Amino acid sequence: MSHTSKELELSVQPSSHCDAERGRQPPPLPPAQDPAEARLWFDLQQVPLAQQQSGSPPQSPKRQQLILLLVLGFCSCAAVLGLVYYISCGPSDLAAPCLSQACQWASTLINKSADPFTRPCDYFLFSCGSERPPPDSRARQRKKGVLGPAWSTDELDRSAVLLRYLRGVLESNYGNDSSAVQKTRWFYTSCLDTSSINAAGAEPFLALVEELGGWAVMGKWNQTDFNSTLLNVLMRDFSTFPFFNVFVGKDPRDSGSNKSRRYIQIDQPDLMIPIEWNSKTQKSRANTQSLRLFLASCQKYLSLLGVPTGSSMMHVWTFVSLSSELAVAAAPLGHRLSQGQLHQRLRIGELQVQAPAIDWLDCLRTVFHPHPFTEEDLVLVHNLPYIVQMSQTIAKWMKKQDLRTSGPLNTYMILNLLHTLMPALDSRFSLTARNVSASWRDSDGVVPRWKRCVLETEKGFDAVLKHLLRELATHREAGEMVQNMFSSLKTELQELKWKNETAQQYIMKKVQSLSAGLEMSTEIPSLGELDLMFARVSVSRLNFFSNYVRLLSLWQQRRCQLLMDPTDRADAVEFSRPSLSVTPTLQENRLVFPMGMFVPPLFHPTYPRAVNYGVMGFLVAKDVLHLLLPHIWFQSDSVRNVGECVWAHYLSVTGGSGGVGALSQEQQQEVWVQQTALQVALKGYDKSLKRNPTDSSISGLSHSRLLLTSFSQITCAADPSHPLMPLHSSFLVSSICADSPLCPSRLQCLDTTDQHLPC
Repeated sequence: MSHTSKELELSVQPSSHCDAERGRQPPPLPPAQDPAEARLWFDLQQVPLAQQQSGSPPQSPKRQQLILLLVLGFCSCAAVLGLVYYISCGPSDLAAPCLSQACQWASTLINKSADPFTRPCDYFLFSCGSERPPPDSRARQRKKGVLGPAWSTDELDRSAVLLRYLRGVLESNYGNDSSAVQKTRWFYTSCLDTSSINAAGAEPFLALVEELGGWAVMGKWNQTDFNSTLLNVLMRDFSTFPFFNVFVGKDPRDSGSNKSRRYIQIDQPDLMIPIEWNSKTQKSRANTQSLRLFLASCQKYLSLLGVPTGSSMMHVWTFVSLSSELAVAAAPLGHRLSQGQLHQRLRIGELQVQAPAIDWLDCLRTVFHPHPFTEEDLVLVHNLPYIVQMSQTIAKWMKKQDLRTSGPLNTYMILNLLHTLMPALDSRFSLTARNVSASWRDSDGVVPRWKRCVLETEKGFDAVLKHLLRELATHREAGEMVQNMFSSLKTELQELKWKNETAQQYIMKKVQSLSAGLEMSTEIPSLGELDLMFARVSVSRLNFFSNYVRLLSLWQQRRCQLLMDPTDRADAVEFSRPSLSVTPTLQENRLVFPMGMFVPPLFHPTYPRAVNYGVMGFLVAKDVLHLLLPHIWFQSDSVRNVGECVWAHYLSVTGGSGGVGALSQEQQQEVWVQQTALQVALKGYDKSLKRNPTDSSISGLSHSRLLLTSFSQITCAADPSHPLMPLHSSFLVSSICADSPLCPSRLQCLDTTDQHLPC
């Protein structure tokens, strides 16, 4: 018989009776289970039904005893059958069904997908690299989607889930009594008003350029000093860094009392021109394939700004030429790291000597006013060769007499300002920029306007969004889950096969020193603090351009405040962990889980706990294991052994049709991480049930069955490491439930030649 024609079945199917009873309540327990009811019931049995109805004389004592024995035997049998039903179907069949709106939604999704416990092998023959089964598998003739998860990739991508949730928050009326919340919503609403934005065209930008002293391209330009005017103003008021980037941050090499110290950090800018790195010459250069399109886009920008085509070409060529010269010394992060060019300490006076074209002291005093910089203050430079090259390039272009009236440096800065303000301008500008970007780097396509607006709102009002997330989140349920999962994870790690006792002690000491929890309420500003923070910020409901300009200024003010007062809680939090974070971070000895992780549909307080543990519990464990993986990989053989074991089981089920031979090291690691995370989720939920045996149910599924069914709905897109997973995560249910007391039944594909042993 061919491999594809064999029927699939469970080796043990104690849950078949449960399937028949799904959606129905179990039979009632006999009244003899309660002493008072039993006494009344027995008394009634001593009066025959005929006598109760007609008053006939009582039957003989022997007959009564016989009837009583028969009744007692019936009750005993009923009690035994009830106990067997309870054990096989699980306690949740006796629990109240969850009827909340969230549960109804989840029930619809669960009912749309195939039950992994009725056809365990067919269901799991999907891989993370493809949503369709292997071409020669038994599932090849099934319709796509019948066996696979019902939730789409976008529905389960955690960043997308959080963005949709924040959209709902911004479009609701929650928190209207706060001026900071109102301003946040007005900013978001003005961003959505594309009609007004497009109707304004380029006029808002042209008016701003005129306020800044004009532009040679427009025929009106106040030729002022390069350093003291436009460059400093662009960096201070518009977060625009044409020639070099400036930000505030820590030095990772600091320790002790200096660990919290923050420095001015100077880096190469994000150049507008498309560039590529030449590993042979160790230099960057303009991407020749995209250069022609980039030239055309610059001409298009000037055309949209009302500049005649005949006079625009000279300005475009000088802009591209200057950009190309600056790009030569720019280098990717990996190269700079290998060359030791990151966090290079220099005093401002030393930097002035090496890059004299920039008045560094005046620049930093302007941008970070009123911080009292001196030439002795330290700054951290991340690509000194670029900074030196940039200074030489600016000096050369300033000396070109034939270009003095055309102002090439002025044009370069104005076009960089245009690029910064593009999100707030007529959509034709963004469309032109997107066409250039798509020609030389991966493009995500057209982003929905609401999503862009949520992202722009997060840039300036991150603290407000974080506060709203905290207010709407379910702290108790999420916090309890994190604690149960982390406790179960530590137990699971303790049971790994370590290379030696020293390795085990080293890892476990590190793990035991960690604590895990949600973001503390004290780390997030209150509404009163937020109102004070945004008191001087004016937001219009109708003018997104002016709102965006104020946001850029606000952004730089926060950087300045962070530098002057590194202990300022509200600003420190705002720049350390963005509100859009969906994964935990390790901060010293504390695992911090952002509230953005625990939002619908991946988590909901009204879900049965089995659903929350099957989805979010698994993701919590997986995130923590990814953080600990570098330490575990070198100290334990379990990672490699489990990865190979699960893969061998998968190949035995698919007949070697997985499309991949031996797994790479990264694939072995990912298989182990996800297998372990699911085991930890089961154990964490079991721990939760022991503390509180009560849990609701969906679709009449038992506790563990509901957990595993919910887990099976997770697509690989729920984690950024999904390309490394050589098989669909749902296959792990078959692997774990081959022999686990926490599973509702033992899953095994009988048509395989090898009986799978637990990994």
